[in-house]
Amino acid sequence: MDGSTTTSRLAQPAIIGGLVAGVLSALPFINLFNACCCLWVVSGGVIAAYLLQERQANPIQVGDGALVGLLAGAISAFVSLVVTIPVTLLLAPMQRAMLERFINNGNLPPEMREMMSSGFGTVLGIVAQFIFALFAGLVFSTLGGILGAVIFRKKLAAPPVIDIPPSQM
Repeated sequence: MDGSTTTSRLAQPAIIGGLVAGVLSALPFINLFNACCCLWVVSGGVIAAYLLQERQANPIQVGDGALVGLLAGAISAFVSLVVTIPVTLLLAPMQRAMLERFINNGNLPPEMREMMSSGFGTVLGIVAQFIFALFAGLVFSTLGGILGAVIFRKKLAAPPVIDIPPSQM
């Protein structure tokens, strides 16, 4: 099988698995389940492997599950970044009010107050979150793809048994 056939075979399952994991990882409060062994990221790899197996008649190999999980993990990080930016902008006023209360009540050095009150902390947080999501996504979504390949792998059909009557002498 050449590279373009493999890519086209893996693309749709990887995109769907990455979308599911990325959106769930970026949504406030729902993303907290990622703290539990990267639940959404692993799930994205499992979903990608499941969809890959459903699209073909032959059993998928563990390597196929790992590869589609890896791709889903990379896609997940970028989807999470794209979803996180508008969510962060929508929640910024509420976060800023909470941060101002913390700064006013806390005993912080002036440099720390200035950094926290500027938008730099938010931008730095988004970049750090993306880098972490990319590396964690590549590792844990690959593991999810392997897990999905093992769980959802189709069994080979047994060859038909031909009953040959004993010859008469």
